[in-house]
Amino acid sequence: MSKKKVLVVGGTGYLGQHLLQGLSETQARAQTTSPFCYDVAFTHHSSPPPSPLLEAIPNVLAFHVDLRTGNGFEAISQAFGQPHVVVNCAALSVPRACEMDPTAAMSINVPSALIKWLSTFKENITLLIHLSTDQVYEGVKSFYKEEDETVPVNVYGKSKMAAEQFISTNCLNFAILRSSIIIGPQTISPVPKSLPIQIELLGFRTPLNAVYVGMELTGLLIRQWMDGVLCKGDTVDFFHDEFRCPVYVKDLVTVILTLTNKWISEGKQMQLILNVGGPDRLSRVQMAEAVAHIRGYNTSSIKSVSASSVDRGVKSPADISMDITKLMQTLDFSPIPFRDGVRLTLAAEAGS
Repeated sequence: MSKKKVLVVGGTGYLGQHLLQGLSETQARAQTTSPFCYDVAFTHHSSPPPSPLLEAIPNVLAFHVDLRTGNGFEAISQAFGQPHVVVNCAALSVPRACEMDPTAAMSINVPSALIKWLSTFKENITLLIHLSTDQVYEGVKSFYKEEDETVPVNVYGKSKMAAEQFISTNCLNFAILRSSIIIGPQTISPVPKSLPIQIELLGFRTPLNAVYVGMELTGLLIRQWMDGVLCKGDTVDFFHDEFRCPVYVKDLVTVILTLTNKWISEGKQMQLILNVGGPDRLSRVQMAEAVAHIRGYNTSSIKSVSASSVDRGVKSPADISMDITKLMQTLDFSPIPFRDGVRLTLAAEAGS
């Protein structure tokens, strides 16, 4: 069986680690029922890469790469060769950090160095799967479709929109995934993000922080913070007027693996943009209520407040819920509901 090469850019991040784990599990199945077999490599910015990740996923090559300059890509060419699939998970994804340093946001989030490197290969056999965001939408209506106008309201969204435009102009073979908030268990090597910052990223209002929406709702956050404050019965503020479609991390991994397998088995050029969210349009209040119901807590401690009641130093789109019909039809796949994702997340955290 001929192995295909998959490169995960940003393999030490939250989604990157879950994807590497999914690829490793695919490798194990390849010994029995799966027709797909991969050689896998990943890039990292911190050095050295976390040893727990390397120990848990053997036979995976790690490369130090600077996405701003492109330094490190040549080493991949020499030691790994041209990948059949590149999954770009790397990003500066904290919106307030992007607002404070727009130059860094653009240089990291627009993968110009990555695409320049891919152009050095003579044969055009690489599929680029790029992670974008629901924040490319303006947030003035519900259930955006892929063909709707994109009018991002903050630097983070603008940088991800610029990335989409750059890829569409300079790549012949790509799939762009507009992901919503990602919910799921902690990674093999915990992503170095303090709990207050995780709370801040997700757009919940707390007595300690003005807060914002970000990329992942990890089991650590659900279990140690949301679960913790709700079980005490203390009153906590949650926004009722910002809406998202949270997606379970393993569903997002399934989408990526399905696209990878589709390209490798069919070899048909892709130029695809997909909304990747869960089936539920939820406010932060509704997310908190779901956790409370699952854990058996009284919801009286959940106080509903408006997102406009706090100045977070950056604009946040109000409703960027997404229509995922195209995703389900294209890949014949349906993401699980938010409550099921919370249950699986809490179960995984309890068993870890």
